[in-house]
Amino acid sequence: MATLQSFSFDVPAEQVFGYSQAVKVGETIYVAGQLSHDEDGNFLHADDFEAQAKQTFANLDKVLAHFGATRKQIVQDTVFVVNLSEHVDALAASHVEYFGDHRPATTGLSVDGLVFPGQLFEINVVVDMRLDA
Repeated sequence: MATLQSFSFDVPAEQVFGYSQAVKVGETIYVAGQLSHDEDGNFLHADDFEAQAKQTFANLDKVLAHFGATRKQIVQDTVFVVNLSEHVDALAASHVEYFGDHRPATTGLSVDGLVFPGQLFEINVVVDMRLDA
């Protein structure tokens, strides 16, 4: 039987909303929506897509590192972007910069808004630990 491991940043939102940043079941990690925040959970870089993407991917790397995973083991990602048509070029650039030659199955969704005022970007991923890192 598979065991469940969870990871949290211990930021207030996790308690308020009752969630973990990620859960690992067997060799699969499901990472909740990552966004641009600092160590205390304060939202950063309102209305600055590129800065939000950079911080968001850095936070994602912290979640992956907790489990000993790397971005090369991400098999699927879903990106949520406020007004995707306006930010599609910046999204493409940040996505390619983060993943390099690795190509996960990606879905991009344009949304009316996200949790924080000025939040433009959020990403969640699925990771397969059986892949070479």
